[in-house]
Amino acid sequence: MELVAVRHGITAWNLERRYQGQQDIPLLFPEAEDGLLALRDALAHERFDAIYSSDLSRCQQTLAWADVAKAGVPLVLEQRLRELDFGEYEGKVYDELKDLPHYRAWIDSVGELQIPGGESAAQLRERLGAWLHDLALATNGRVDGHKKILAVTHGGVIRELRRRFETIHFWDGTVLQAQGRRWQLIYQQDDHGKGEWQCSSSSAVPALANVTL
Repeated sequence: MELVAVRHGITAWNLERRYQGQQDIPLLFPEAEDGLLALRDALAHERFDAIYSSDLSRCQQTLAWADVAKAGVPLVLEQRLRELDFGEYEGKVYDELKDLPHYRAWIDSVGELQIPGGESAAQLRERLGAWLHDLALATNGRVDGHKKILAVTHGGVIRELRRRFETIHFWDGTVLQAQGRRWQLIYQQDDHGKGEWQCSSSSAVPALANVTL
């Protein structure tokens, strides 16, 4: 399977450096337009077998601008592709949180602690893992054994997918708005029927001088 995951375009809260989480913040225009047009150009000749999008409006708006949905291609609004639930941190900036002991502990844990009223990184990985398992089931019935998937999602989601497929450090997994990653994946099962996606290559979207990792 080829999985292309892209982050939504710029919002006002992105520019203000506020934790958005699962707040339904729309794109900001005209600031978002350049990135969205570059993403549209990058995906102009792509043909996807299925498209998944976070159900939050900033992702649905990004998908509409990307203009990749074609007749007969299934589109699924997928809550499991939502951003990490930042709980009490949502709507706040670093300066409002930096002196709180639980916030400092969360930063020191590289996101592994559960946010008050929100999620931990492990909980995000769990729901993404369930979604990836469903993708394995969806591709299993294809004669050619291949499927090309687009997912329009959030920065935290792509960070966790990069950690899973590229085995990079938490702080190295950031992607900018209206950008993303492309992974070539193979689903492998052991003798007990337990399966896992293995990544054979990863590259930036839009492409950066044909460099792969």
